[in-house]
Amino acid sequence: MAGGAWKRSASLIVLFGCLFAFSIANEEASKLGTVIGIDIGTTYSCVGVYKNGHVEIIANDQAKNLAAVNPERTIFDVKWLIGRKFEDKEVQRDMKIVPYKIVNKDGKPYIQVKIKDGENKVFSPEEISAMILTKMKETAEAYLGKKINDAVVTVPAYFNDAQRQATKDAGVIAGLNVARIINEPTAAAIAYGLDKKGGEKNILVFDLGGGTFDVSILTIDNGFLKFVQQMETLTWEERILTRGLWSTLLD
Repeated sequence: MAGGAWKRSASLIVLFGCLFAFSIANEEASKLGTVIGIDIGTTYSCVGVYKNGHVEIIANDQAKNLAAVNPERTIFDVKWLIGRKFEDKEVQRDMKIVPYKIVNKDGKPYIQVKIKDGENKVFSPEEISAMILTKMKETAEAYLGKKINDAVVTVPAYFNDAQRQATKDAGVIAGLNVARIINEPTAAAIAYGLDKKGGEKNILVFDLGGGTFDVSILTIDNGFLKFVQQMETLTWEERILTRGLWSTLLD
């Protein structure tokens, strides 16, 4: 796919992700006041706010411009590290691919970055995620002209309790109360109003993201949504681009 087409595709994916997050934020707003919806994506992250009767999506991709010239100090895909142990196979796999350095600190994966004076500094995945959440929070505050304290954040359906708690911890570091952590497939169903339809039905949700392609099954029973099963998660690096290609490029 041409670079321009891929960028447009990725932007569209982010738009859907933010709409999913915002659909839940709108529900929480009646209890907490202004609540923003945040989608921490692999390719992009964005924030959704509701204003003048419609959703506004404000995206930012400044860091992408630095990746080519300073790869070791451009951190991405950090959400796949959050809440994991250093010895996890996913961590061991990814650390062979990413251009930045992942180190073991107290059994957890930390990102080592060389700061301006040449000194090495390590950051936890929660700290990196908090930086992203802080940027999204500041973007929303500048747009709305008021302070934001509460947010809804979407996460992949397969995130375990440790990963969900780590995402909440990142919110605390960023000065946000994460009112709800929502599975991305569930948020998608709500965004399309499927929870408003009566009766019982099964729904197959395809979540085509910049880093993964997730397929999930949901059951809706008179407005109640239940996550049934994560059918498959395909990573672009491992399945679509194939690990063989990456290995060849690295060699």
